[in-house]
Amino acid sequence: MTANLLIVIVLSRRSMATPTNSVLMAMALCDMFTLLFPAPGLIYMFTLGNHYKPLSPALACYAWNALNEVIPAMFHTASIWLTLALAVQRYIYVCHAPVARTWCTMPRVKKVIFYIFVAAMLHQSTRFLDREYHLSNILWDNQTTTVCRLETAEWVRNYIGEDVYFTSYYLFRILFVHLLPCAALVALNVLLYKAMKLAQEKREKLFRENRKKECKKLRDANCTTLMLIVVVSVFLVVEIPLAVITALHIISSAIIEFLDYRVANLFILFANFSLIVSYPINFAIYCGMSRQFRETFKEIFIKRPIGGAKKDNSSKYSIVNGPRTCTNETVL
Repeated sequence: MTANLLIVIVLSRRSMATPTNSVLMAMALCDMFTLLFPAPGLIYMFTLGNHYKPLSPALACYAWNALNEVIPAMFHTASIWLTLALAVQRYIYVCHAPVARTWCTMPRVKKVIFYIFVAAMLHQSTRFLDREYHLSNILWDNQTTTVCRLETAEWVRNYIGEDVYFTSYYLFRILFVHLLPCAALVALNVLLYKAMKLAQEKREKLFRENRKKECKKLRDANCTTLMLIVVVSVFLVVEIPLAVITALHIISSAIIEFLDYRVANLFILFANFSLIVSYPINFAIYCGMSRQFRETFKEIFIKRPIGGAKKDNSSKYSIVNGPRTCTNETVL
C-alpha cells in the first residue's frame, strides 16, 4: 500500500501529467484501495485476535462482506481493465503514432478511466445486494450469543435462481475480467516487443547516419515501451494463476465437482500474496527504468530540484505524450 501511495504522489505532480501517467496513477489508486478497504476488518479480526468470535449485528456482517469482498473485487477489476487500456494506449503510440495524437489525448484518457471505473462498479453492484443477514441465537462459550445467519437475497432466489445468478456472474468475470484481458495483454506485449525491436534497428541505422536527435527520441520511446512491457509482464505473472483457479472453480461448481478446495484455497492465498508483492515491484520498476519518475521522487522526498528541468530550457519535447516531457528523460 505504501508503494502505491508513493506512485500516486509522484505521478500526481503537474510535471508528470501525461496520458500514460494518468492511467498508471489510476492503476496505483485501484491497487491501493484494493488493500485499503479490507485492512480495518482484517486488523480487527486477525491482528487483534477477534477472528474466532461471532460477528454481529447484521450491519457489521454487511460491512464485512462489502469491505472484504465486493469493494476490493471492484477496484481489482478496474485495475485489470486499466492495465489493458495502458497496453492498448502504448500500442497505439508505438504502432499508429498519427492516430495517437487524436485518440490518446488527456481528455479522452480521463474519459476512458472514468468509464472503466463505472463499468467495474456496475459489474460488482449486485454483489452489494445479493446477500441477506438474519440474526440468530447460538450457544457460544457457555452463553447465548447473537450471530449473523447468511442467506441468498430473496430477489435472487425467487426471480433469477441461485445457480443462474452466480454462474452468470462468475462466467462474466472469468471471461471479461480474467481470461480475455490476459489473452489480449499477452498479444499486445508480443506486438510491442516486436515493434520495439524494429525501432531499435531503426535507431541503430539513425546512429550510423549521425542523426542524433531522431536517435534520442527513439531511445526514449523504446525505454518507455520496455518499462511498460515489464509492468504488464509482472501483472500477467500474478493474474494468470488467478484466472486459472477462478475458471476451475466455475467448472467445478457448474458442471462437475472435481476441485479440492483445500489445495485451491492455498493456491489463492499464494496468488494474493504474489499480488501484494507485485506492488513494490512496480514501484522499483518505475524508479529503475524511468529517470523522470526517479528525479521527481527525489525532488519531492529529498527536496532536490529536478536536474533536467533546471539544466535544459530548450524546446526539445517529445510528441508521444504531450509537451511536458523532455526528450532527455524516459517518456512516460
